[in-house]
Amino acid sequence: MSDSVLIVGASLAGIRCAGSLRRSGFSGAITLVGDEARRPYDRPPLSKQYLSGDWPAEKLQLVQPEHWGELNVDWVHGTAASLDVEAKTVTLANGRTHAADAVVIATGARPRTLPRADELGGVHVLRSLDDATALRNELAGEPKNVVVIGAGFIGAEVAATAQLAGHSVTIVEAAAVPMERGLGPMIGAICGALHRDEGVDLRLSTGVAGLLGEVQVEAVELDDVSTIAADVVVIGIGVVPNTEWLDDSGLTIDNGVVANEFCEAAPSIYAAGDVARWSNNAFGGEVMRVEHWENAVEQGTYVGRRIAGTEDAPFAPVPWFWSDQYSYKIQLAGRPLGTDEMEIISGSVEEKRFAAIFGRDGQLTGVFGLNRPKHVMQFRRQMVDGATWAEALEFAEALAAKERARAQG
Repeated sequence: MSDSVLIVGASLAGIRCAGSLRRSGFSGAITLVGDEARRPYDRPPLSKQYLSGDWPAEKLQLVQPEHWGELNVDWVHGTAASLDVEAKTVTLANGRTHAADAVVIATGARPRTLPRADELGGVHVLRSLDDATALRNELAGEPKNVVVIGAGFIGAEVAATAQLAGHSVTIVEAAAVPMERGLGPMIGAICGALHRDEGVDLRLSTGVAGLLGEVQVEAVELDDVSTIAADVVVIGIGVVPNTEWLDDSGLTIDNGVVANEFCEAAPSIYAAGDVARWSNNAFGGEVMRVEHWENAVEQGTYVGRRIAGTEDAPFAPVPWFWSDQYSYKIQLAGRPLGTDEMEIISGSVEEKRFAAIFGRDGQLTGVFGLNRPKHVMQFRRQMVDGATWAEALEFAEALAAKERARAQG
């Protein structure tokens, strides 16, 4: 059992790992390294409550000041530069070295960007509190032309927040429908329609050729050479795992830190959160990297238990996440593909309140809910239990029969 743990990344996964260690009875030294001067904070509200101005920064803190003593961690501000796997030592950019019996890599990911994004005022990504604060300041005051590049969940949430604040919003998306790869054409189109119904200009099957302007962004040039006037541009085209500091470590790096089913990348070297790519036995050993809040919580917690010696089972969750846009709560659990078989099992597409399940090769692979949280949780449990597609359809019919009976009094 380890007597000391070094957690690299003061992220959600990192802080949950520290808390899990203490709850599991670990009494050794914990060092938490973070590359931001501020203490760890929650990121999902950055594109919603904080961006809109409804929440102050203080409400984002993952650990309130009065509770830091309970964690009993040595908090270090610094950026990791290298890892010696054999010695279990991490060298920071300032030259200082930290060693421990076990190392947890929780360095997260950073947003992808576009050429000239750093040169022009008014161009933003959204990952950190500083990013969100800069964007919130830009959106304050009179209405502006806002162009969101990318119709993924971060881009969609920013677009919804900006539209509700009274700005003129355009979303530019290269795919034929938003999130088609994971949700399929029909449900992807429904997600896009939520924005069009609110007055957002949604441009699909449209690529971006470049950003125009001298000092301040003035327009976004599309791949057909047309332009969209822009006072503010938000780039939401995915993220890149923060693994460069591990290039010479000898660890397997492939779209993240590759780990086994126990989240172990090497003996006593673990990975958790957005940077981790591990073998998930719940999906036949698929090596996956999951960028969801819930996964960071669960994986960080699991790694803490694993190091403390209180967890023997593999880490095999069914991923799920949610997104709040306008008055809608969108949820997805599992690992569906847009090519999977899909069945609406509850509610009405026309009323924008429904649940749909996905199946592939005879297995239940996912559930999508639009304002149907109960159904998402019920079918997530079905996936945890390994339900087949036929069993999921039978369960759906039983639920529908109960709903009909209740409706008839």
